[in-house]
Amino acid sequence: MTISVVIADDQELVRSGFAMILDAQPDITVAGEAGDGIEAIAAVRGHRPDVLLLDIRMPRMDGIEAARTVCAETATRVLMLTTFDQDDYVYDALHAGASGFLLKDVRRDDLVHAVRVVAAGDSLLAPSVTRRLIDDMVSRRPRPAPVPSGSQSGPGSPGGLDGLTQRERETLVLLGRGLSNAEIAAELVVSEHTVKTHMSNVLMKLGLRDRVQAVIAAYESGLLQPGAR
Repeated sequence: MTISVVIADDQELVRSGFAMILDAQPDITVAGEAGDGIEAIAAVRGHRPDVLLLDIRMPRMDGIEAARTVCAETATRVLMLTTFDQDDYVYDALHAGASGFLLKDVRRDDLVHAVRVVAAGDSLLAPSVTRRLIDDMVSRRPRPAPVPSGSQSGPGSPGGLDGLTQRERETLVLLGRGLSNAEIAAELVVSEHTVKTHMSNVLMKLGLRDRVQAVIAAYESGLLQPGAR
């Protein structure tokens, strides 16, 4: 199966460099390129790629707003391009639906691996890295106002958590603490297959795209507190 990709970055050299690397792979094809957020949305609508490589900072419309639209309208997975240590928008991008991040100076092999991982439906960040990232971001931001039960205003509403079974809530808490599937299985004394089933149920019931958004949901719902271990 061939993975189709759209690359959106306002720097032409970045776009062409990434396109050259990805097009050289037998299982990846670059379906289109874009120079800003508006063009990125148009390219996704036109090509329906599996993955959108999306720069956070672009003219006319930034990557966060573009990611929000793409994730709401399509099944395309969004992989953000960023200068991570200087960027204050990581949390917003994750909340918009991004499945992971790449530094602009990413190595060739890591770029290819990231596209394959995200296309397969996984998040790019390792569980422990995701947890530390969200823990830091949530602790520095005001907690959203509680959402009435049954509303659909976004991932991780308290009402949504009411629909989870006890095991599913336990699985979500352990995921938020940075445990891998194998570690969650050992903690709950179940098989990894059972953990995957619980995670699939959590994502479906809460209307989430991936594990990254599940971690956000655990924090924003109050199920986990910043700094908790």
